[in-house]
Amino acid sequence: MKILIANKFYYPRGGDCIYSIGLEKLLKDAGHEVAFFAMDYPENLDSPWKQYWPSEVSFSPKKPLQFLHAFARPFGDKETKQKFTDLLDVFKPDVVHLNNIHTQLSPVIAEIAHARGIKVVWTLHDHKLICPAYLCRSQGKICEKCFCSDKSFCLKNKCVKNNWLASFIAMKEATVWNKERLISNVDTFICPSEFLKRQMLKGGFPENKIQVLPNFIDLDKIKGERLEKQAHYCYVGRLSEEKGIRTLLNVASSIPNKLKILGTGPLARELQDTYHNCTQIEFMGFQNWDVCRQVIASASFSVMPSECYENYPFAVIESLCLGTPVLGANIGGIPELIKEGVTGELFESGNREELVEKLQIMIDKTYSFDYESITVDFSKDVYLAYLLNLYSEVAKQ
Repeated sequence: MKILIANKFYYPRGGDCIYSIGLEKLLKDAGHEVAFFAMDYPENLDSPWKQYWPSEVSFSPKKPLQFLHAFARPFGDKETKQKFTDLLDVFKPDVVHLNNIHTQLSPVIAEIAHARGIKVVWTLHDHKLICPAYLCRSQGKICEKCFCSDKSFCLKNKCVKNNWLASFIAMKEATVWNKERLISNVDTFICPSEFLKRQMLKGGFPENKIQVLPNFIDLDKIKGERLEKQAHYCYVGRLSEEKGIRTLLNVASSIPNKLKILGTGPLARELQDTYHNCTQIEFMGFQNWDVCRQVIASASFSVMPSECYENYPFAVIESLCLGTPVLGANIGGIPELIKEGVTGELFESGNREELVEKLQIMIDKTYSFDYESITVDFSKDVYLAYLLNLYSEVAKQ
């Protein structure tokens, strides 16, 4: 089978990129022909298909000419259409498998592929198809007001970066690429969690076009010596408001056990300055996987304190597969991954009092679970079998 994967970036920038690049390798290793479509970007990995990638776009108002070019991209600019068409002519895929493509690429590629009779499958990594701002958050609170056809609340409340122009672009993009247009050009939407499927149904997408298929991880990443558990616990992820990191640190400063933080983000400098004298908190910044693995595997537990609708976070899966229990916020797809009292605990998202209570439980309790069976559930072999069956079912439609 010939599969064309599309994702806006082609380097391990986030979960969507890690998944897309991993999927490419998974399919190639299984003997399939795979091509990749992304935006040209300095940090991208090398690819034999990069000549077909549209140029990088900048959404900075400080660069007016580049901004005008960028403004056209989300709606299907000439360059993206031409290069994607050229790639289809050369590669002739049986399936186009979309991932995060909004803004830097555009759903126009689904329309182009569908018009040629090519089957289109779309793995969803967030709420972008029903929320112009991706996160279902507005002014620091959970929001579902744009699940309907009217996306104007995004602009009224400046939901994207608290910026009028960014919110206008997002609103316009959601209006142009409305659910009716997306549904007519996509054969199947893949949701990694049951939660995201329910959200898509609330947003008006038909159930017969939605499949739930949990993400897989590269088991080679977690291979190695099992480390003895130590007193520290850890957080792995982006340092930003929606991840609940501010709430966690506020609580962690009063907990005697050390919290090791792996990651960076817009709040990094502020948080480091605020807690630079706190010996219970260690900021480790961005680290390669070898360091991350060692910290996670030796931690007594990890924490996922999100205050947004998480989809199916890799950080939780990787922690469990390394034998490390997880304390997770009871929000989004996180509860689907954690068996309370067995593989970890849950707390009400944003509730500091309950977070303190559950942190103490995690510190005092010894968790013992069969993490090897968990790795099987998230193995690439299991995932590949389901995905190929899905491709076959779509081909029959």
